[in-house]
Amino acid sequence: MIANWVPNKNCKIWKGDEDTYFNGLKIQHRKQVGPSCVATTLSMIVESLGFNASPEHFKAVTNSQCPQSWSDSLKPFGLQLAYCNTDVRRLKYYVEELALLKDLFLVSFYSTDPPFDIDSNGKLCTAHIVTMHKDMIYDTAKLANYGGVSKVQNYTRLDRPVKRIFRVVPLGHERCL
Repeated sequence: MIANWVPNKNCKIWKGDEDTYFNGLKIQHRKQVGPSCVATTLSMIVESLGFNASPEHFKAVTNSQCPQSWSDSLKPFGLQLAYCNTDVRRLKYYVEELALLKDLFLVSFYSTDPPFDIDSNGKLCTAHIVTMHKDMIYDTAKLANYGGVSKVQNYTRLDRPVKRIFRVVPLGHERCL
C-alpha cells in the first residue's frame, strides 16, 4: 500500500468531458402508454431534435432491459448513449452534479426500496427511466402538469436508488456504447 494514500470518495460522474451537446434543446414532454418508459423516453428525445419517431418505433427495435439496444436505436438519428459510472446511491446524490453539466441524460432508478427484493418469479423490483436535461426532469410516467416536468430539486422520486445513468452523446463519441 502506498504511504498516506486515501481513496477519493468524490468521483465525478463524468471525468474530463467539458463539452455540452444539447444545451439549447427544447424537450416536449410525452406521457407513456403502458409500460413503455424506455421507448417513450427515446422517442421524446429524438422528436426534440426534429425527427419523427414514435414510441412504437423504439419498441420494435429495443429491448427494455438492454441499454446497448437503446444506444443502437439512436444511431440513425446521430446519437448514442455513454454509460456514466454509478452505484446504488439515491438519485438525490447525483442530480446536482448532472445539472452542473447542463446536458442531456437518461437516468434509471429502482421503483422500490431496496432494489434487492425479489418477487415470487425471481424478478428484481421494477425500474423506471427519466430524461434529465440541464436542471429539469421529464418523467413519462406522469402527466406534464402533474410532476411529469419538474426542476430536479422538486422531483418527487429523488429518494429512489439509481440503477444506471447514461449521457446522450453524438454518434461516434469516444465513450459511447
